[in-house]
Amino acid sequence: MKECSPQASYPATLTAGAVAILATADPVAKASASRRLAEAWRVGALAVGDASPPPRPARPDRPLLCPPKEMPKRRAFGSPAGRVALLHALAHIELNAIDLGWDIVARFSSEPLPRAFYDDWVSVASEEAVHFELLARRLGDFEARYGDLPAHDGLWEAALATADDLLARLAVVPLVLEARGLDVTPEMAARLERLGDLQSTDLLRRIYRDEIGHVATGVYWFDHLCHSRGLVPDKVFRDCVRRYFKGELKPPFNLAARAAAGLPACYYEPLSAPNQG
Repeated sequence: MKECSPQASYPATLTAGAVAILATADPVAKASASRRLAEAWRVGALAVGDASPPPRPARPDRPLLCPPKEMPKRRAFGSPAGRVALLHALAHIELNAIDLGWDIVARFSSEPLPRAFYDDWVSVASEEAVHFELLARRLGDFEARYGDLPAHDGLWEAALATADDLLARLAVVPLVLEARGLDVTPEMAARLERLGDLQSTDLLRRIYRDEIGHVATGVYWFDHLCHSRGLVPDKVFRDCVRRYFKGELKPPFNLAARAAAGLPACYYEPLSAPNQG
């Protein structure tokens, strides 16, 4: 995509722009294009359109993508190498989150969805782009960059599994995977603070605050679509997770953050590791 200066043209439609971002391999260009497309949407320059996304987004040659079980064990936070490993893993999550945001915009555009749906997910994708840029910059402070370490492809496996079902996508991605981030991020930030790494601490806490909003967006649209279809949201959530999510929902849960996002405990607690069956 070209720079959206006053003289530059916008993409033909929102979904065309989303597909172009998904086809962009360079992470820096992907994040920058995401912010520009979000601005074009906010000023009302685009119709939704109906462009179809690819099954997988384009990826750079590095990092090497490995199955989750083959990932090397992360080093302790106490060393600079350990902090680089943490920041790299988070940057990889945020890069995937950019693509997940644009994929939901394009993949389900044939469904009868209101403009507010696109407003919300464009905003999410744009914020994920900012998160990636902040993490990439922080990696640079350690003389590292995204791609230096291997990463896993688990997030996009969830996207592939839910490619044909919007309710399943909402249940698995924001309501399971992103909600898990709410559970683990506060302790990671606290450990970094104890080490005196206040820049990384502040960055994680900013991402945490934004991710509460992203989970809330997922909850709102999951509930909205369930009610519009005459379905019971908590039952549908559990059915979707059992069918499409590989793994367990592992406590302890950050009940306060999940409640702040509007995610009721009755959705996920029956699926937690000790209660499954």
